[in-house]
Amino acid sequence: MIQYSNNISEYLADDDIIDFHNEEIRKLSNKLFDKASDEIDYIKLVYEYVRDNISHSADINNDVITCSASEVLKAGHGICFAKSHLLAVLLRCQSIPAGFCYQKLILDDNFAPELIYHGLNGVFLNKFNKWIRLDARGNKNGVNAQFSTEFEQLAFPIRAELGEKDIFVIYPKPDAYVLEKLRVNKNRVELWTNLPDKLAYDK
Repeated sequence: MIQYSNNISEYLADDDIIDFHNEEIRKLSNKLFDKASDEIDYIKLVYEYVRDNISHSADINNDVITCSASEVLKAGHGICFAKSHLLAVLLRCQSIPAGFCYQKLILDDNFAPELIYHGLNGVFLNKFNKWIRLDARGNKNGVNAQFSTEFEQLAFPIRAELGEKDIFVIYPKPDAYVLEKLRVNKNRVELWTNLPDKLAYDK
């Protein structure tokens, strides 16, 4: 795993997307923190909360696009990028460095075989002095992402022979081009025909 920025404070910052100043975000963070036995347990609780309690918009056929962490929490759903914003904000609330990671995947093998980006998170484990990746997309038939400090189990295995690609960089902010896609498309159906196929970070 490679930090895009050597300044760890950038992985703790808030803004209008990673908005941990939001009261409801703070309430949820503190509630989960009070349940946790230590920092690792808190990370696991937060990850499983976002994975299991916040629906993936496509799984529930919801056309509303959410983007900021507080929007995702209020709506109770988001696509992969949006859910990664919520996971990051809940970790940063408790001073746990968290960033954003991407994979390039085929959208649908049969109906939409184009390569698009998928969003997940990088999380720094102070106890082990290392970064791990977590994918809170949400499990379903054929998708079984899990929390582990030792073995990575993401939502989607990379199929390099089909052009899919892992990107082992942890970015401190959500990609600007990804955010643009979430903002300019009017609904998820429209977004699904216009998902990001590049990253602003690559420029």
